Amino acid sequence: MKRTGLYILLAILLVVLFIGCGAKNAYNGLVQQDEIVKNKWNNVQSDYQRRADLIPNLVNTVKGEANFEQNTLTAVIDARAKATSITVDPNNLTPEKVQEFQQAQGQLSTALGRLLAVSENYPTLQTNAAFMGLQAQLEGTENRIKVSRNDFNDAVATYNIKVRSFPMNILAGMFGFHPKEGFTADAGADKAPQVKF
Repeated sequence: MKRTGLYILLAILLVVLFIGCGAKNAYNGLVQQDEIVKNKWNNVQSDYQRRADLIPNLVNTVKGEANFEQNTLTAVIDARAKATSITVDPNNLTPEKVQEFQQAQGQLSTALGRLLAVSENYPTLQTNAAFMGLQAQLEGTENRIKVSRNDFNDAVATYNIKVRSFPMNILAGMFGFHPKEGFTADAGADKAPQVKF
């Protein structure tokens, strides 16, 4: 009888140990995926910051052009100020905060696009080496931003699959891991622009 009780106790301990190791590995996997998402978010913010850092030089270069549209410059400066004032803590990546960040960056993109479009009306500006260099750096930065956003969305998707899959979703809920929101297309991006001649 004593041996049977000992075997039962040993079997229970092994099951508990097995479940404990599995839970530990699952928890550590969630932590790892969460940290990857945070790292990718930091990369996104870093690339947007690089763009924001280039804008003052671009604005100063454009200011040197006589009669340049002041409203366009003011719109870029204001949009940059708003975009750089919004940062999102990677520990608090709520859909609302990501959307607020995305909207501010979208407004800056629109203002920059307007500035670059208007600059085409100024031939001396188009031949200015500093302006051309800054324009090329901005184009490269926009490509970096796209890659960073895609990497972030991939990390969020991997994390969300893990957090929402059974039985991991039970453990994730117990330890406060919740699905995260990635970047989405800007409003109206689903409609093709109309070209009229």
